[in-house]
Amino acid sequence: MFKAIVSSGTLRAALDSVSVLVEECKIRLDEDELTIRAVDPANVGMVDLSLDTAAFESYETDGGVIGVNLSRLEEIAKMADADQLVHLELDEETRKLHIEFDGLEYTLALIDPDSIRQEPDLPDLDLAAEIVVEGRDIDRAVKAADMVSDHIALGVDTEAETFYVDAQGDTDDVHLELTREDLIDLSPGDAHSLFSLDYLKEMNKAIPKDAEVTIELGEEFPVKLHFDIAEGQGNVTYMLAPRIQSD
Repeated sequence: MFKAIVSSGTLRAALDSVSVLVEECKIRLDEDELTIRAVDPANVGMVDLSLDTAAFESYETDGGVIGVNLSRLEEIAKMADADQLVHLELDEETRKLHIEFDGLEYTLALIDPDSIRQEPDLPDLDLAAEIVVEGRDIDRAVKAADMVSDHIALGVDTEAETFYVDAQGDTDDVHLELTREDLIDLSPGDAHSLFSLDYLKEMNKAIPKDAEVTIELGEEFPVKLHFDIAEGQGNVTYMLAPRIQSD
């Protein structure tokens, strides 16, 4: 059993954060939260989303897992204004999800969860540096790097206490440096890793510009980015594997 009412804006923020990496996913319906964990087909990017029951106007479930086509569900949610309430109800017999808002009713066929890729375990990484930055600074760095390269290096200079972004193209380079004063917080440690800009561009689409984003970094380690959605009642963690640089 699953029955919920949620604002379209909250639903879209949750779906957007996952759909930048995968087209279909399992949604775990727990009594105190809704969760999604998925990894992209190339095993490079991963997302871990949790949405607390407090993010919903109402939320009832006796647990379970459903499989959804994210793009289809997103298209439906985008038809509603951000503040409109969307009613969701699972039909146990037909295994379809009934969606209703503003007089419009939609019945979405679900996917067998067993046919969707197994959810990954969240690796326990001990990353040396932690940076807290505004979403708009990530947006600025990603857009600047995209002008010159398809790779982006993220790092921390422990002596200067700065977080930096580097992108090197065939002819042009981009360097962005943010000091402790420019950042919300900084716990410096030796960190420098190179990443595929394509993945970071997709993740950046889902990061609110006014969000406080915590970045965890190491030396040629995956990067972890965490931020809140739904006014702090939901959380998204992205993990992106590095491109190992050959000497």
